[in-house]
Amino acid sequence: MADQGVVCSIDPLVSGIGRQVLAEGGNAVDAAIAAGAALTVVAPHLCGLGGDLFALVHRPGEAVPASLNASGRAGSGADPEALRAEGHAVMPFRDDIRSTPVPGCVDGWFALHGRYGTKPIAELLAPATVLAEEGWAATRMLAAAGATLKGVEGAEDLVGLEEGGTVTRRRTAAALRAIASEGRDGFYLGEFGRGLIDMGEGLFTEADLAASQADWEAPLGVDAFGHRVWAAAPNSQGYLLLLTLAIADRLDLPADPADPLWAHYLVEASRLAGYDRPERLHEDADVADLLAAAGERAARVSPGGRVDVPVQQRAGGTTYMAVLDSSGMGVSYIQSNAAGFGTRLFEPRTGIGLQNRGTGFNLTPGHPAELGPGRRPPHTLVPALVTRPDGSLRLVAGTMGGDSQPQIDAQLISRVLASGESVGEAVSAPRWRLHPGETGFGTWTGAYEIDVELETGAPEAWSAGLAERGHVAAWAAAGSAFGHAHLIEVDDEGRASGAADPRAETGTVACAD
Repeated sequence: MADQGVVCSIDPLVSGIGRQVLAEGGNAVDAAIAAGAALTVVAPHLCGLGGDLFALVHRPGEAVPASLNASGRAGSGADPEALRAEGHAVMPFRDDIRSTPVPGCVDGWFALHGRYGTKPIAELLAPATVLAEEGWAATRMLAAAGATLKGVEGAEDLVGLEEGGTVTRRRTAAALRAIASEGRDGFYLGEFGRGLIDMGEGLFTEADLAASQADWEAPLGVDAFGHRVWAAAPNSQGYLLLLTLAIADRLDLPADPADPLWAHYLVEASRLAGYDRPERLHEDADVADLLAAAGERAARVSPGGRVDVPVQQRAGGTTYMAVLDSSGMGVSYIQSNAAGFGTRLFEPRTGIGLQNRGTGFNLTPGHPAELGPGRRPPHTLVPALVTRPDGSLRLVAGTMGGDSQPQIDAQLISRVLASGESVGEAVSAPRWRLHPGETGFGTWTGAYEIDVELETGAPEAWSAGLAERGHVAAWAAAGSAFGHAHLIEVDDEGRASGAADPRAETGTVACAD
């Protein structure tokens, strides 16, 4: 708990950098940029300069949070016909640069800084640059992930690591210095950008990289459990979180999360919110009608059985951070490579991994989410905020987890708002998730023998209760498959408490003095 500010992230070095920025007079956005830059260095298996960024920013006295969409667009050479001609029915998942949009992360930093930053960008990027240049101790997770990159050009700094051994990323440090001294053009039109154009062989042009990938957009909001819940608009899947909670709010949700009816109702709310995601989610989607239909979808939920919903058929690397400063500014911040190291391709001049967020595109001709030049793919990233009826901030919330992010967030928010749990209780409690498919991005595009996965340690009553209601549930090992979630809560007196997920081996809450 803290009065001066809180930073929750997966890494103590990262949380500590954010805390130091707050302690030296920076605001929550300054801290988020500095800590986010450090995350791109120490957690390249989750996010990076070659990935994307979304954020929500709450400022006291402002009724609606600001929403930043810094997700990249497909290059000018994007060609769905060529992929179909090669026999692809879906976008390639790994090892194909055609699944890499222009990275949006760096443009996201400059958009945040331009609107809210109070400290020079070079000062905010300096701690990350020092880490990359001088090194840090490898975590077990990073060492294990790096072992999968043997023989990958550009990834040499991340191969052969041992837990606790020193890691340096000097090429990435040079890229950060270029950003600090030359602005966003030092990245997009510098060594990284030139290397990306070379790798793409016609996929990207200099004009693609000269165009900013960051936009300020209106967020979406719904009323649930006596509060207003906010999320990013499409191409984010944030509407799934909002619709899930709006449905759940209309059900007689038990106060005790151990009650199997609690799990059943939230599972059903998630299924009814998301079953038509493949057709409805794209960058131009208007989901107002879906949010307005929460009552209609809630009416389909039965306490005694599983409702049938149609499922579309076709043949996680993310990290979330919550930041609050002493003024009450809150930042819900999430950046990502999509899946682990993304495409597993690295720009060799800078050692920066390339995201595979383009796997969200559709290859069906005429589909609203079809791959095309300059288009943004459907996105799993869901930053969330919760405000009271008077507009004051209650929660900063989010998680990694691919398609499962809205389901995890819905459980966290319901536990705090409807069940009265502390943020620590909510974050550490076992979870469920709808079956995510083989990649973590297939929840809504496949039919599986298992409907719901239950995290080891969840109430035994969940398993029996869900089975009685027609769900096929199976136990799964506890861990990061169920998200690395972080929460900050501000109580009625303005005191803040934060929780970092124990599923992240080094998850850390840092409080500014």
